[in-house]
Amino acid sequence: MLGVPGSGKSYAVVNQFIKQQIEKGFAMFLYDFKFPDLTTIAYNHLLTHQDGYKVKPQFFIINFDDPRRSHRCNPLNAKFLTDISDAYEASYNIMLNLNRSWAAKQGDFFVESPTILFAAIIWFLRIYKNGEFCTFPHAVEFLNEPYERIFPIMSSYPELENYLSPFLDAWLAGAADQLMGQIASAKIPLSRMISPALYWVMSADEFSLDINNPEAPKILCVGNNPSRQSIYGAALGLYNSRIIKLVNRKGMLKSSIIIDELPTVFIKGLDNLIATARSNKVAVLLGFQDFSQLIRDYTDKEAKVIINTIGNIFSGQVTGETAKTLSERFGKILQKRQSMTINRNDKSTSINTQMDSLIPQSKISSLTQGMFVGSVADTYEERIEQKIFHCEIVVDTEKVKQEEAAYKQIPIISDFTDEDGNDCMKEQVQENYRRIKSEVKQIVADELERIKNDPALAHLLQQK
Repeated sequence: MLGVPGSGKSYAVVNQFIKQQIEKGFAMFLYDFKFPDLTTIAYNHLLTHQDGYKVKPQFFIINFDDPRRSHRCNPLNAKFLTDISDAYEASYNIMLNLNRSWAAKQGDFFVESPTILFAAIIWFLRIYKNGEFCTFPHAVEFLNEPYERIFPIMSSYPELENYLSPFLDAWLAGAADQLMGQIASAKIPLSRMISPALYWVMSADEFSLDINNPEAPKILCVGNNPSRQSIYGAALGLYNSRIIKLVNRKGMLKSSIIIDELPTVFIKGLDNLIATARSNKVAVLLGFQDFSQLIRDYTDKEAKVIINTIGNIFSGQVTGETAKTLSERFGKILQKRQSMTINRNDKSTSINTQMDSLIPQSKISSLTQGMFVGSVADTYEERIEQKIFHCEIVVDTEKVKQEEAAYKQIPIISDFTDEDGNDCMKEQVQENYRRIKSEVKQIVADELERIKNDPALAHLLQQK
């Protein structure tokens, strides 16, 4: 779904898509960049349209701005991390959302180093006490412990030796500058995410991310904030990557992934989801303003794969290269042209034919609000004769106004009031923050004591 701001893409297409998917009984993951705009539509539509579901779906929200209106969910839940490669994928998503320029530098030393280090920490927390402390906040706090304390701990686990060998080699060789550079390239971007509210949301499990489980379908809305996009983007990228991996499985409920303003979050594996998920009944809607936006944030190669894999395109007004690309995609048609020549003695008329763009670039660049061009895919059972369109998408504005007037506010999810009726949200969120920090310090102290008392491992504490 393409269109410059004001072209009507959200009002005419995205909002209607959300409503129709709920009416048809789809599980849903909804990325709401300007929370709570889309979330309010989904919440209220679900209240009045539950007939399409065999099992009544539950409604969940992830929102870092206001813990009162957010559920809590740990995207690094130990039961979904079955292999160290899952930890690497989670780490990779976090790092690329914190540093978008790294997407074009995959394989570079100072890109891979922080990714591998953080992956090793996630996997350590996964195997420590069967994943009891395997959360994103615990991983960030563990990374911020002095490396002289955490390296002996992690190197005492055989499954982490290979992952840590570049760091251990630098440590044992006395290459302190190189080692500090490797660690700092992980610490500095992740330190932006140290927030009590973010820690609160990501440190407990009130629901699981398998949204299209037929026995427990879910509508999950994940909210962002344009003013804090760089901070929340990494955490949201982690939720997104977990979900697209979990929904793309056989035998699950039909589901939809709706991501408006796609370039504001980096999702690894999105191209693979589009290519393979249709057979698993996953419908994907990606909304953004311009192809150049996608190329800037997803790199040229990945953006081209996404653009060329999609079969259905809806576009409002777009300009420049995007309008040209779309015009070429819609193809050409044989057009008749009539020309007239007049001189003093007579008048002559000639008719010729030539191939012209079906929808010219100039027309796409000057579309009125509500007017759209595009192409749609069909199936064996339902053939579409006219697959390319240029039309107005009609929305019943009066009906929409009536619906919006009756909308209810998103309810309070977590009640932070004490017995005396005082609001204790800040105190409880801060207490959770302090608890996580103290738990990590206790893990480090316990592990160092274990190594110290084990003759086979005690030599790790003497390494400098």
